Amino acid sequence: MEALFEAALRLAAPLLLAAIGELLVQRSGVVNIGIEGTMLCGAFVGFAVAVSTGSALAGVTAAATFGALVGALFAYFAVVRTADQIVAGMAINLLALGATGLASRALYAGAPPAAPTLSPLDPSSFGALPGVVAALLHQTPFAHAALLLTVGIGFALARTRLGLRLRAVGESARAADAEGVSVARLRFGAVLVGSALAGVAGAALTLDQSGTFTEGMTAGRGFIALSLVIFGRWQAGGVALAALFFGAATALQFRLQARGGGVPYPLFLMLPYALTLVVLAVATVRTRAPADLGRAYRRGAAP
Repeated sequence: MEALFEAALRLAAPLLLAAIGELLVQRSGVVNIGIEGTMLCGAFVGFAVAVSTGSALAGVTAAATFGALVGALFAYFAVVRTADQIVAGMAINLLALGATGLASRALYAGAPPAAPTLSPLDPSSFGALPGVVAALLHQTPFAHAALLLTVGIGFALARTRLGLRLRAVGESARAADAEGVSVARLRFGAVLVGSALAGVAGAALTLDQSGTFTEGMTAGRGFIALSLVIFGRWQAGGVALAALFFGAATALQFRLQARGGGVPYPLFLMLPYALTLVVLAVATVRTRAPADLGRAYRRGAAP
């Protein structure tokens, strides 16, 4: 059981990083489906920088920075220019898929080299620990950062003035604007932070789980992260539990594949995505999204 929990948390870390960032974005009233493309950009940039510098930490930093730049591009069109958020997000996804594939082929004509990775913490240095605690500690910094960010962002949304303003913008941008809150500034900032975390989530795929880059390697994880926000009912704790659930489903999938049994492996690969559809069908029944989610706002425009 401890081994399954350890694997589930490790596999859930990229999803949680992306989803907790998207939680901030959606609580501000913006839907960024470009999170898939942003993760893919973070995966490639983090990998390329880590390979060229020999430092995984430099790769993570570059992934976060480039993720924020991609977020700024999305926010310019979706928040400043009030373009359709879904269309802008899909444009980011298509651009990222083509650009990372082209860059990968240009830089690495053959197979991409192995990248330096971040090592997990060794819990044996703390002495004898319970199995679950040891599994929790035996993680890379990606998992630890995801858990700490979940606690921090959850507290900030619930207990701070900035969090209250962010939630107010997501519920009624017009009312928040009337109270002197800068809707565009808050939404732009939320997108930047959320996209930076999506970039780090992408780097977790290359600098932790695989050690290399392949075209389209996010494989829909950005869309799963979007579903985790809904499954978690736009609450940080719920998002964390949802991410752990999908991490456990993926870890279970790998175990079932190892056992074989004559079942075609594509059936195992589709397990997390099938669960996504089931969860969305169930979770949306009694879930209330932020009232202004997905609605562009421009001061002075008719309601």
